[in-house]
Amino acid sequence: MLSTSVVIVAASAIPVGKIQTGPLDDYQVVEHEVLSRVVTAAVNEAGIDKSSIDSLVFSEPHIYTQQRYFSTFMTSYLGLQCRGAVMEVMGNGMTGGFAFEQAADQIRLGRAKVALALGVNMETATSAAQHMNMSMRATGDIDFHSPAGFTPISWYAMDATRYMHEHGATRADLASVAVKNRLHASLNPLAHFRKPITVEDVLNSRPVVEPLSLLDVPPRDDGAVCLVLAEEEYARTLGKPFVRIRGRGSYHEGIHQVGDRPYDMIAFNSAARAAQAAYQDAGISAADIDLAELYAPCTIVEILVSEAVGLTKRGDGARAAAARETALGGRIPINTSGGCQSRGHPARLTPLYNALELFEQLTQRAGARQVADARLGLMSCELGNYNAALIHVLERGQ
Repeated sequence: MLSTSVVIVAASAIPVGKIQTGPLDDYQVVEHEVLSRVVTAAVNEAGIDKSSIDSLVFSEPHIYTQQRYFSTFMTSYLGLQCRGAVMEVMGNGMTGGFAFEQAADQIRLGRAKVALALGVNMETATSAAQHMNMSMRATGDIDFHSPAGFTPISWYAMDATRYMHEHGATRADLASVAVKNRLHASLNPLAHFRKPITVEDVLNSRPVVEPLSLLDVPPRDDGAVCLVLAEEEYARTLGKPFVRIRGRGSYHEGIHQVGDRPYDMIAFNSAARAAQAAYQDAGISAADIDLAELYAPCTIVEILVSEAVGLTKRGDGARAAAARETALGGRIPINTSGGCQSRGHPARLTPLYNALELFEQLTQRAGARQVADARLGLMSCELGNYNAALIHVLERGQ
């Protein structure tokens, strides 16, 4: 059963943005009601009856979600009875990727014919101070990072400074990534920010951590998404376009965010190792990839990941972005959804939104942002500063 081919047959999501309500607001947005509408839309798109759903793998909701033990509550709310797993998974930025992987594994192991990878993320009505305190304790070393106020954006700012020093990239080169992603987002109805921007807008935006400014970094976002995965043999009976999981790879380099021993901080070794494993699993090379959805909270991260996974050459990612090689119509379009800066970044769901974008692209339903003749797409996610990476290669179904 481990050789079973797994495909995505449907996907649905709400637009990324500010959805969460505060405790004193007259009108309350309830997480399970938002997610149930998304699930219904995805299941209806797949053309299946809910009795066919055997497993549900949830991206664990943020700690701000009021309903605890969310997965079993949600299963009851949807009226589902499952012979496979009903569970929540969590792994910082990899959370949505783990949900996707575990849902696929339910099918590969023969425990499900249809599995949902789904989740809801609510955080925007939570105060910035509360969220940052939680983030530093969750992602940093509490003996060093947290007391020093070393935030996640600080890691990426260090990466940017080092990259600019080693490879001669400029702030304008980094800003071109944000400009490109905003152009893509202007064509995506699910994107948070859709008004085009210029390099000057990025350079003149409020500083966050030198050399990164406000438009280099992601907003805090809410979202809800559901992917319907199925055995390929069963999916063919539905008569719907589908996208096959062609390969996967993962690697953890034993570092917690920023290492305490000498290493190349801008090589993103885990992404390179995971990508090579995914390419080998898929029987392809980086040159075969038609587009990519990269988990890249900041502009510099997109540049570094594109180099690590072989879509651009080492030290050339910033130049490639500035030359529009990674834009729609370019040699290798990256983050056609708009990426974390403009599509938005509901962190625990970002990998699932990335999978949704590749599903739309590879089934030729991406509209004005469609990549012509797209056949193979790559998506990535990470734990933090790419100390670990999970890579999937998706393929247009025949």
